[in-house]
Amino acid sequence: MIFKLIILSAIIYGIYILFFRDGNLIEKMSEKNKKSSNDEPVDTVVECKKCGVFISIKEAVIKDGKYYCSNECAGIK
Repeated sequence: MIFKLIILSAIIYGIYILFFRDGNLIEKMSEKNKKSSNDEPVDTVVECKKCGVFISIKEAVIKDGKYYCSNECAGIK
């Protein structure tokens, strides 16, 4: 019986440490995710219509509304 009380006390203490001590753990994790996602610039990736290679939209060649990885795939000389 005493062993069960010790185990139960350890579990309750663990839950207290995770969620209530020094603020809420879930709030800290969500703040960390918000900070890291706002720090990095977002870059869109597109697939070349001819060869299927994925490239940055900034580097893509656009011809007739389709994205290509190079002038060669786009048929531009």
